[in-house]
Amino acid sequence: MQYHFNGFRPGDPDISDAAPGREAGQGDLPDTVDVLIVGAGPAGLTLAAQLAAFPEIRTRIVERRSGPLEKGQADGISCRSMEMFNAFGFAEKVLKQGYWVNETTFWKPDPGRPGSIVRNGRIEDVEEGLSEMPHMILNQARVHDMYLEIMAKSASRLVPDYGLEFVDLEIDEAAGDCPVKVTLERQDGDRKGEVITVRARYVVGSDGARSGVRKAIGRELVGDSANQAWGVMDVLAVTDFPDIRCKTLIQSENEGNIIVIPREGGYLTRLYIELDKLSAGERVASRNIGIDQLIAAAQRILHPYSFDVREVAWWSVYEIGQRLTDKFDDVPHDEATQRLPRVFITGDACHTHSPKAGQGMNVSMGDAFNLGWKLVSVLTGRCEPDILHSYSAERQAVAQDLIAFDREWSRIMSERPEQGDGENGEEPRFQRYFIQHGRYTAGMSVTYTPSVLTGSDAWQDLATGFEIGTRFHSAPVVRLTDAKAMELGHTLLADARWRLYAFAPHEDPTLEGGRIRALCRFLAGAGNSPVRTHTPAGEDIDAIIDVRAVFQQDHRKLALEAMPEFLLPRKGKLGLIDYEKMFCPDPRKGDIFEMRGIDRQRGCLLVVRPDQYVAHVLPIDAYDELAGFFAGFMRVVPK
Repeated sequence: MQYHFNGFRPGDPDISDAAPGREAGQGDLPDTVDVLIVGAGPAGLTLAAQLAAFPEIRTRIVERRSGPLEKGQADGISCRSMEMFNAFGFAEKVLKQGYWVNETTFWKPDPGRPGSIVRNGRIEDVEEGLSEMPHMILNQARVHDMYLEIMAKSASRLVPDYGLEFVDLEIDEAAGDCPVKVTLERQDGDRKGEVITVRARYVVGSDGARSGVRKAIGRELVGDSANQAWGVMDVLAVTDFPDIRCKTLIQSENEGNIIVIPREGGYLTRLYIELDKLSAGERVASRNIGIDQLIAAAQRILHPYSFDVREVAWWSVYEIGQRLTDKFDDVPHDEATQRLPRVFITGDACHTHSPKAGQGMNVSMGDAFNLGWKLVSVLTGRCEPDILHSYSAERQAVAQDLIAFDREWSRIMSERPEQGDGENGEEPRFQRYFIQHGRYTAGMSVTYTPSVLTGSDAWQDLATGFEIGTRFHSAPVVRLTDAKAMELGHTLLADARWRLYAFAPHEDPTLEGGRIRALCRFLAGAGNSPVRTHTPAGEDIDAIIDVRAVFQQDHRKLALEAMPEFLLPRKGKLGLIDYEKMFCPDPRKGDIFEMRGIDRQRGCLLVVRPDQYVAHVLPIDAYDELAGFFAGFMRVVPK
């Protein structure tokens, strides 16, 4: 973590100085804002936390509830989301407070004892080397709390405006800079029923499956239901079931299935419990299923093990359904070349599915992370508004994949075991499917296709382990200046900056005629340098594009004083030197060049998007191609 570069500053470095006018908090809801977020769930808070770092962007988030979420709802945090949390700065807190999913066990009907279950196998929950982050379980409310803390400590001092329900919106491009008129209604207090209107440049609906924002822009969730009722409960229980503290998938002979999810704190357990089939068109609410029925179903499925529930913290029942909207913004398909998006939807507002794949909260936060840096880039003048079209294009495709996966996974989980399934040493089908799709449940299956923001694979062979369009796969390194062992991916922060990693070829990087020094000369002074072209006058040299170098030599064999000046940039009001731009392999944990398939002779340039996805791989001297890539979506700023 870097601070003090604008002068010594005592106190907690996580608390930013309040922006002018925010010292006393954000005040009442203003008449106009740049971004109005509707809904303070995981998607809305991810977006709000990202925008809060930019006090020049007037952001507000409204929520119909009277206060923050306290319990229930989602709890699974994928490895990919943990990588994102690290960019926001609270991954360590989740690691400390949450449950680590280390292994998953599988139980099936006991062939020798009908009506009983027996363990059939156990595996590592996440394949070795997939991520430096584990799969975690933590109450969604705690995730909300961590986002809220970031927002409150930001220069914006942003907090949700609770007790405000979305009513409707209208878009009038002739109305000036804030063309979206939003109507809200107070839900509590002395002013309940009061109607408020706010004008916004952009509105984001993160208001759940019954989204009013989605309906207001004429979108609808389309899909079907699997006609299968499931229950979920968080309980404190006494049991002799031996895998109660492991993530466990249980398939009984005739009583249904259970997914056991150990919760944080060492004692709490979540159970997803298969209940009855529903008739066509039937809703689960008509069954009047209560907590006693959930507990009884769990006890039957767990036989011969006992399960004595001492306290129920939260419970719910639901029916499985997979539904999706055709677009995630307000622009019709046939008007995309004529109109710019003004209203967006994220999370459950645009895709719903079962919770058993553990992807709901994770994919929703991914939606917001994708949209957030694009809104920042447009509102701060870095990029043309056209890039906002890419949000729907990229994330709708991700949601389609999620729906397909969830539909198949839900069907397999609800199937009755077939005669002979899992016998003769073979894994039952539901176990095989889980293992085969481990990368998906870890959140690593997203791949963005070539576009203005994602390059072609023409030079992919230079870094085969950094696949273009996929998330940046971190690897261990040693920082040159202070010999700190760390993950290179942990230099990716949620600050809307692009990253350019120069992986040096096999030569002395201090050589005057070397390729790293030539690259630095280009980036520092060439007329078409993307760093110079797109960084506003007076800003730090890494304010828009953060350039870092990774060398092949041991850190003790390189002389810091001989390194290119560009990699030791002077920053801030005092012109202090940034010493954290250069890295070397960590021989104790693995050579990053070998681990990620980087061509040792040629090296490469790796361009990484602000949402941690690999945008391009280029030769180390492909200056024109590098400049052309950034020129495709970034504005040339006046000097």
